Amino acid sequence: MQDLKVLDAGNSGAPGEPGVPGGRGVVSRRGLFDGRIMRVAAVEALRKLDPRVQIKNPVMFVVLIGTVITLFEAIAHPSVFSWSVMVWLLLTVLFANFAEAMAEGRGKAQADTLRKTRTQTDARRLRPDGTEERVAAGDLSLGDTVVCEAGDVIPSDGEIIEGAASVDESAITGESAPVIRESGGDRSAVTGGTRVLSDRIVVRITAEPGKTFLDRMISLVEGARRQKTPNEIALTILLSALTLIFIPVVVVLQPFAQFAGGQVEVVILIALIVCLIPTTIGALLSAIGIAGMDRLVQHNVLAMSGRAVEAAGDVQTLLLDKTGTITMGNRMASEFYPVGGCSEQDLAGAAQLASLADETPEGRSIVVLAKERCGLRERDLGPDHVFVPFSANTRMSGLDTDGRRIRKGAADAVKRWVTEQGGTLPDELDPIVERISRAGATPLVVADQARVFGVIELKDVVKEGIAERFAELRGVGIRTVMVTGDNPLTAAAIAQEAGVDDYLAEATPDAKMRLIKAEQEGGKLVAMTGDGTNDAPALAQADVGVAMNTGTTAAKEAGNMVDLDSNPTKLIEIVEIGKQLLMTRGALTTFSIANDVAKYFAIIPALFVGTYPQLDGLNIMGLHSPQSAVLSAVIFNALVIIALIPLALRGVRFRPSGATAILRRNVLVYGLGGLIVPFIGIKLIDLILTALGAY
Repeated sequence: MQDLKVLDAGNSGAPGEPGVPGGRGVVSRRGLFDGRIMRVAAVEALRKLDPRVQIKNPVMFVVLIGTVITLFEAIAHPSVFSWSVMVWLLLTVLFANFAEAMAEGRGKAQADTLRKTRTQTDARRLRPDGTEERVAAGDLSLGDTVVCEAGDVIPSDGEIIEGAASVDESAITGESAPVIRESGGDRSAVTGGTRVLSDRIVVRITAEPGKTFLDRMISLVEGARRQKTPNEIALTILLSALTLIFIPVVVVLQPFAQFAGGQVEVVILIALIVCLIPTTIGALLSAIGIAGMDRLVQHNVLAMSGRAVEAAGDVQTLLLDKTGTITMGNRMASEFYPVGGCSEQDLAGAAQLASLADETPEGRSIVVLAKERCGLRERDLGPDHVFVPFSANTRMSGLDTDGRRIRKGAADAVKRWVTEQGGTLPDELDPIVERISRAGATPLVVADQARVFGVIELKDVVKEGIAERFAELRGVGIRTVMVTGDNPLTAAAIAQEAGVDDYLAEATPDAKMRLIKAEQEGGKLVAMTGDGTNDAPALAQADVGVAMNTGTTAAKEAGNMVDLDSNPTKLIEIVEIGKQLLMTRGALTTFSIANDVAKYFAIIPALFVGTYPQLDGLNIMGLHSPQSAVLSAVIFNALVIIALIPLALRGVRFRPSGATAILRRNVLVYGLGGLIVPFIGIKLIDLILTALGAY
């Protein structure tokens, strides 16, 4: 056996595994105003003029009808004013269509990228007698079994029932590093279109043709199956009701004018209706919902419905796995505690030798700690050394070399081994082991035959900055619960360090279900992550169930979101995106309604000041003429939609704060802004029209 040397070791996790940053994923971030998307959106805006499409948006449908009536009026009684109003009303509808088409276009562009990853390939299907036959991937049926070896493209979604292999999933996740998929565990699911890099696996097909995970991704990303959420439907009903209220209000202005000896043109009445109904939010409402799902996709998360995104914004209880989410996921060596008169140098040296062949993250961290603390780097071993691997029976591992027998392992196992060797146990050993255990860490005892050198503390390290994020979530009314299989003592210590509000120790699938149901019975929405078949019931029960892409098919089917990066920490970002969606919708609704109030006070006085001179006191903008006032308002009404498209697509910036603070900010920024901006905008347009000599 060759001599071994300890070189500088790092503490890096396996790329492509949960919690390890990877590539950008299937969806690269596109600029907001991508030229190709804008060109496609411009064409789609014209196609959406179809009344069968417009009727799905009652507010904009009314604007379209008004545009048609104005067109007939302009033809019957031609004038620059009537044609100008008609053109700007048409632009109002087109701008609304453009906003929705822009949001959809980003999703369709992402879907096109996914389509390129689909590969038409042959599959090696197993017959009942065990022989193979080559068939097209599209001919595979649910329950078929196929063989895949190195270089083969996995033909469809399935579960590995035999073997293990290294799989390149970059076509789906964007992560270039391969991942291990194997039968019999929570990492047995494979996705069609990914490529086997090594070994041989037998896969049972779990998806029908055209219904694979990649097919569903394409449909969801391009918005083909997007359904309006309950809040979106409720807001649409409210906007429709406001529209229906304003129509008769404006219509009765004609008899009032006639009674006073005046006359109001039909074009002006239609323009007034369009300006007073909530066209701004009506035009952007659909784009806001689509953009919310798009932001999730940009984070490599697929939401199975808009309802799931919206529910994420209303979540009040967050169930978070300890391992990989709150902690780094690997116990790391953090301290050496020498005993029995040994020095830290002696303990570090023995611990390092016992860990040379230990390829686990814990073993590598011991080597690194010995290097950092005591400067122990290269170690020469003679040709007669023998590594002793860890086993479940002995619960120890180590090294035999030059007459030394060094072991590290569980405290009770090493103590028993030392006693069998005729050694004695130092008095301070048990108190150190007990103190480490009470602190939520893991003690490993190191010994050389009959002599105990000391204890290594393995600590499940809490992620940096996680406590601050939990504090922010607490500020917006979200309760965090850590879920772990650890004993209550260890769980309590880690929960206190991480700053979570509560914890569930020794968690079982039944315990998770009971916790979720208890929270829901209290009127709260619950979000959680999971990847195993045993997580499926809880994922299905949770209001927001985020399944890891590395998990089983059962978990992905049970959840209503799939994280392609398989990063459990992503749940926090999902909640923030959901809240951002709700905040954006609320902010633009506030702005739109405030806009309408401002336009009401801007137009009505200018229109009727000739009939009712008393209204002149309300004409604070001093608009040039009634026609100029109406046209200025119509132009502003159209332009403000275009101006707000970036905000609708990007979303209002999320700042962790309570509901009262959010309401106050909405009223001050978007409510007050919605009142002031129309006065400024309409006046500027009126000055431009007057300067051009139009009116």
